[in-house]
Amino acid sequence: MLIHPWDAPRDDAEWQHWLAAHDFGQLAVNGPPGEPPHVQPLHFAYDAGRGEAVTHLARPNPLWADLRARPEVVLSVVDDYVFVPGPWQAPPDTPAEHGVPTSFYAAVQLRCLAHVVDDPADKAALLNRQMGHFQPEGGSARAAAGEEPYGRMLAGIRGLRLEVVGVRAKFKYAAHKPEEVQDRIVAGLTSRGGTGDAAAREHQLRRRGVWSPTR
Repeated sequence: MLIHPWDAPRDDAEWQHWLAAHDFGQLAVNGPPGEPPHVQPLHFAYDAGRGEAVTHLARPNPLWADLRARPEVVLSVVDDYVFVPGPWQAPPDTPAEHGVPTSFYAAVQLRCLAHVVDDPADKAALLNRQMGHFQPEGGSARAAAGEEPYGRMLAGIRGLRLEVVGVRAKFKYAAHKPEEVQDRIVAGLTSRGGTGDAAAREHQLRRRGVWSPTR
């Protein structure tokens, strides 16, 4: 993923704050030599304090053997994406039809070392961590090895602890464009009001000033 200086996060807090509210992504696992990678959609719970994300998958999933052989993986999350029409991006004093269309999006890629969790008690603890993230209000029984209602189901899954060893984050929202162009884009997103437009508009307004042409 190409990250221009004007699309880079201000600091770790920016991407961590965004990731805390975006907990569904795709896990890329290296396939066998000559084969494409496995790409597994999944929910996960990211813990900034521990520097890891936890998740689980069904035991019959075909990626396990390759993950064991090559535990270096990437967890990719993309959201808040919109299409930006060319006229919105036209430089000042340039015909609107000369503007270049583009995409806006936020993305975080976590490079991780994957640790497979097979011990029943450890799997139960991992599941309870996930439930604490996704269902903090409770309402479901806690998982415990050998106990109802979930104990017998633990054999059907494997846990994954993804130790984060590197991060690439990007917020592509025209922070390098002249203010006049950014104003036009904000107005366009506001008036269009389509899926993702409000989130993209918020990013663009929030990130004003992160880049100056004099840098």
